[in-house]
Amino acid sequence: MQSCGGQVIPPVGYFQQVAEHVRKAGGVFIADEVQVGFGRVGSHFWAFQLQGEDFVPDIVTMGKPIGNGHPMSCVVTTRAVAEAFMSSGMEYFNTFGGNPVSCAIGLAVLDVIEKENLQEKALRVGQYLCNLLWKLKDEHPLIGDIRGRGLFVGVELVTDRLTLTPATAEAQEVIYRLKEQFILLSADGPHRNVLKFKPPLCFTTEDADLVVEKMDLILTGISRCVWVPDAVVLLWFSSRELRVSADENGQHRSDVIKTNQGTPHPSKRLKTH
Repeated sequence: MQSCGGQVIPPVGYFQQVAEHVRKAGGVFIADEVQVGFGRVGSHFWAFQLQGEDFVPDIVTMGKPIGNGHPMSCVVTTRAVAEAFMSSGMEYFNTFGGNPVSCAIGLAVLDVIEKENLQEKALRVGQYLCNLLWKLKDEHPLIGDIRGRGLFVGVELVTDRLTLTPATAEAQEVIYRLKEQFILLSADGPHRNVLKFKPPLCFTTEDADLVVEKMDLILTGISRCVWVPDAVVLLWFSSRELRVSADENGQHRSDVIKTNQGTPHPSKRLKTH
């Protein structure tokens, strides 16, 4: 599944066709499970398994989750690919590769995933989170789509659900406001308008309630903002200051303008630079 591409969930059978074209051209198919593996999708341990039992990548790469903070990575491949690499005359060498400490940490993480049923929990809590987000979508036109599997969920913000115009500035404002509440999200996609939910697998339904509640308040505040004609400027009012978030040529900037009453003078017009 494409994370940085905007939490894109390909249809079943898609990668079988991709792999066929790649292999015909002499290439190999690499599935990167760094962000979506280790039970995160809930129904399966690896995201590529969503494509069906008949799909087997040539190489699978994995990283961060296997160490739970300890720097680790791993590559799994077929015997044919491994032997082809060896016969090429190339030699792989890594001073610290496969050291006993890292291996013990990786095994401990796998034990926790199994003993604490984190894969099943990702499926259950992820569905609970999505249900909350779908209810939120009914209340806020800014939410154009919700997609994902398990605890890998994307919320696409748009200014128009028909044209799917990216709400980039609004997405950045949501992230900024959530950060003030000690909730960390990021934005992905070509236009950085897709809120990315990829929490630790210990994420609970109570955590889901909290983040969606905060999002509801923030989106309500954004919907009450004032738009300046002919300028892509979002005005956010607070009791002591006026925040300006501008999306200009794909760039985001945020300034703070101090005001006396928390509202701008009606005769003034703010400009972006």
